Amino acid sequence: MKNKHYDVFVIGSGVAGQTAAELCVENNLSVAIADNREYGGTCANRGCDSKRILLQFSKLMYQSRNLKGFGVEEMPKLNWKKVQKFKRSFSNPIPPNTEEKMKGLGIAMYHQSPKFICKTEVEVEGKVISADYFVIATGNIPRPLDIDGKALLNISEDVLNLKKIPKSITFIGSGYITMEFACMLATLGSKVTILERAETALGDFDQFLVKKLIAKLESLGVKFIFNADVTAVKKLKKNKKVSYSMKGETKTLKSRMVINATGRIPAIAALELDKAGIDADKDGIVVNDYLQSKSHPKVYACGDVSNKSPSLTPLSGLQGYIVGNNVVKEKSKTLDVPCVPSTVFTTPNLSSVGYGEVEAKARYKNVKVYQGDSSGWYNAKKENEDTYAFTIVVNERTDEIVGAHILSSEANESINVFAAAIYNKMTTKNFKRMMMTYPSFGMDLKKMMENK
Repeated sequence: MKNKHYDVFVIGSGVAGQTAAELCVENNLSVAIADNREYGGTCANRGCDSKRILLQFSKLMYQSRNLKGFGVEEMPKLNWKKVQKFKRSFSNPIPPNTEEKMKGLGIAMYHQSPKFICKTEVEVEGKVISADYFVIATGNIPRPLDIDGKALLNISEDVLNLKKIPKSITFIGSGYITMEFACMLATLGSKVTILERAETALGDFDQFLVKKLIAKLESLGVKFIFNADVTAVKKLKKNKKVSYSMKGETKTLKSRMVINATGRIPAIAALELDKAGIDADKDGIVVNDYLQSKSHPKVYACGDVSNKSPSLTPLSGLQGYIVGNNVVKEKSKTLDVPCVPSTVFTTPNLSSVGYGEVEAKARYKNVKVYQGDSSGWYNAKKENEDTYAFTIVVNERTDEIVGAHILSSEANESINVFAAAIYNKMTTKNFKRMMMTYPSFGMDLKKMMENK
């Protein structure tokens, strides 16, 4: 039987892989795509999209509780089964719709994880496939935790599919996924514990705001245990027992579920990259500014599996676009990572864009930092919210805004205004000249840069 050949073989059907595949087929190249899971990728099927749908219900409960006694007489009652059904109404159509789109474009589809057998061939579904170019867009997967009882650990995907709210739950790790789910589950009645090896949570975010967010989650009942090194998980009759060490002392706790949320790693183990001479490091496939493998020029990597940029969904589509163009016309597009905002979707949201205070001080000679607590401002008081704060970082020499960090109920939207300001190199003087709707959180952004 003759081996099948394509101009381009794409591995991974998320945003990055789809974007690259579509660009190639639009330029009359023969394209195949493979995925070992349902088509559509992590975010749409089992990640941020589904997460946001669930989180809005805990936010509803949180806001109702804040306003109880100010007009809210009775708390809403959630039907979790219906909440999950609503979530599935978004995620269930993704795989068939994605496959239908691929089919309509004439893209051949495979439903297995390929493995390289040489520089020009992969094996998939028992077939040997050759291609002129390979695009790897396999994304990230949960980082395995090598401890006794590791088979008893759940992952964040399991939280998305909870059939009911657990009485108790323990998260190992305190990144943004943990903080979001901890906030949601604590609001909905779970006893939540977070075990973290470091001294604080969300190490990449502004710590002035992180401390306030930790205090907020503690007020919701979340228990943080820092400097804790988890060593084992054991199954009990109803619960799971977690063992951890602190300063040489072994301690234990019990909960119904234990979630491994220690981070994510590039999904490359199954690809057998070494057989094709494709180099990778801990951050992913090693690529140049064209997102081209440095060790194999006919291979490109885009999205979270590339070692070139942060794992953020907006960048996946951009990287897929760059790779697709470079396959069509070699070295036609380079990756220039834009100023990308990010948000921890807790209640309230913690959002960030640009440089933090420490980064800015290392980059610029003189930095001005506007930092404060806004819980006494109108927009917080009208929500009966006690947590609202900000850190704005400015290059003092040019007066340009170079970083913004906000903790508020609308931070995920407010941060986009600062992203536009930083991208366009706006000064605080020009920023304050802009007109915003009133009364709005937008108006507060100008107030954040007033001299004290």
